[in-house]
Amino acid sequence: MARPGLGLGRILLRSLGFRAVCSSSLTEQAQLLLNNPRTRPVRVEPDLNSFAFRTHTCGELGTAHIGQEVRLCGWVQYQRQDIFIVLRDFDGLTQIVIPQEKSTAHLQKILCELPLESVITVTGTVIPRPPGQANLEMPTGKIEVRMQHAEILNRCRKLPFETKELVKKSEALRMQHRYLDLRSSQMQYSLRLRSQMVMRMREYLCNLHGFVDVETPTLFKKTPGGAKEFVVPSREPGKFYCLPQSPQQFKQLLMVGGLDRYFQVARCYRDEGAKPDRQPEFTQIDIEMSFVDQARIQKLIEGLIEYSWPEEKGDIETPFPSMTYAEAMDSYGVDKPDTRFGMKIIDISEVFRNTEISFLRDILSHPCGAVRVISVADGAKYLKKKDLENLTKLAKAQFNQDLTFVMLQPDGTWKSTIAKILTDVEKLQLCHATNLQKGDVLILTAGDRIKANAALGKLRLECADILESRDVTLRDPSIFNFLWIVDFPLFLPKENSPEEFESAHHPFTAPHPDDAHLIYTEPGKVRSQHYDLVLNGNEIGGGSIRIHNKELQHYVLETILKEDSGLLSHLLEALDSGAPPHGGIALGLDRLIALTVGASSIRDVIAFPKSSRGCDIMSNAPDYVSPEELSPYHIQVNWPAGIHEDTSKS
Repeated sequence: MARPGLGLGRILLRSLGFRAVCSSSLTEQAQLLLNNPRTRPVRVEPDLNSFAFRTHTCGELGTAHIGQEVRLCGWVQYQRQDIFIVLRDFDGLTQIVIPQEKSTAHLQKILCELPLESVITVTGTVIPRPPGQANLEMPTGKIEVRMQHAEILNRCRKLPFETKELVKKSEALRMQHRYLDLRSSQMQYSLRLRSQMVMRMREYLCNLHGFVDVETPTLFKKTPGGAKEFVVPSREPGKFYCLPQSPQQFKQLLMVGGLDRYFQVARCYRDEGAKPDRQPEFTQIDIEMSFVDQARIQKLIEGLIEYSWPEEKGDIETPFPSMTYAEAMDSYGVDKPDTRFGMKIIDISEVFRNTEISFLRDILSHPCGAVRVISVADGAKYLKKKDLENLTKLAKAQFNQDLTFVMLQPDGTWKSTIAKILTDVEKLQLCHATNLQKGDVLILTAGDRIKANAALGKLRLECADILESRDVTLRDPSIFNFLWIVDFPLFLPKENSPEEFESAHHPFTAPHPDDAHLIYTEPGKVRSQHYDLVLNGNEIGGGSIRIHNKELQHYVLETILKEDSGLLSHLLEALDSGAPPHGGIALGLDRLIALTVGASSIRDVIAFPKSSRGCDIMSNAPDYVSPEELSPYHIQVNWPAGIHEDTSKS
């Protein structure tokens, strides 16, 4: 487990009468502590038994405790031979020995017939296990507790599934009985690691760098752009709140208010379908700073992640590498590339510039036409005919792109629909451009450069899945590749109306200084001061330097985005009230923790998540309310058949 973090350095200094602002008065050792985020204070073990009526947890007893009388509390994990009970709590397991004397026969009968997962408390003496019976794989495996007294605190009903790790359970069943699923060691580990990482983040931001933790409202108003928001009725006729997608406006207003450095472990909401890495309510580490630029925010976040990173996951290297949006799209086909493996997209347009292959020649005659390819090492061995058919269908269905496969077989012969019309020069150039080896497969597509890149970006990941299903390791789960993506476009053409623009991220993002002059003439060419943080092919954070000038913000909203700036009049007035230059970032906490622990879904690192349909299966939320309860909110509902039928008729 990750170590608990305590902000002892600054606390100790203040308790001794030092002021943090007077760095000259700090001792050399204390100064090193404050300046080096990887320097740890002396670890103070938490008292896990304070305020509880146990003396020890089930995971802490060892040979040093032999002879001591202890009291344990927990759940019955196993029963063996009518002699042993294994007791479990959040901290581990301890084996309990039931006395076999006649005087305790009643106790033996009660405990051995007790259903598993019942809650008991046991008082007894710690004794060594008999020679040869120690369990060295169990932290408490060298000792056991000889029971003197036991009390049943709660008898367990017959459960819908066993809580043991090896028992397979569907996700729906786990979520329906989440309070049972939380007992698993993996859920315990994930939630405790999450807590410890958040604690370290708070320490880094507040104690080491002077950030202020501010809670912002979750009842707000509709805002332009972005994801769909949840609507909340109010008691004023026709007026509604909206749950915020993020504290974006509030944190900017805090900068105008002179808070200088803000952060929040913020709850955010999007009325969208849940996915493995997304759900309707989620948590961000939300950060904003005044008088800062992009490079300094990136440095802050690198230090934050390094400081809070679990030791058992190994060290991470800083600074994180950086890649432009254009480079990411050109080499990986996505703006969140997984750099743990190669298979980059390669432009081979020049190979076919003078080709006799008519469809390639026609495509290259267009200004945006390109021929692009990815190379699958040993693809002839791992990619079956059915795989190639599925890849072809995917490219056609999602991107309207046709594929051509070129295989250099192990015997050196070429296998492809275009093999016979490839000249020797083209084959040689193709081998040189792609470093083609015997047994490799090239996946080639041609057309509009952007569409070709997008198709190959998807196929690259699909090929990785196929190869890994056949025991080829491409994406080592123990490797954590962080990557900054920068220089995004500020605006993108609307999908259904290409002559109009929408924000690539949100309308408060400032233009890149080198492109600021283009915003009034060629807004489609303007890069933004937005930056994303990517981990192993997943976006885990995004932020930007904000527009702090009222006139520019008004122009972006009204002229470029065609949005009603009246919805943001409060923000525009604030920007006109002495707003400092400012910027920030939000880290997706759920996604970061899921990637850190190797969970396949963010639902595995959230205590009470929503299902893929956005429902709480355990409590059956959302649920119906009566017409009487809706009456104060002045709204009418088209009830489904059978719901409130009598009331509706009346």
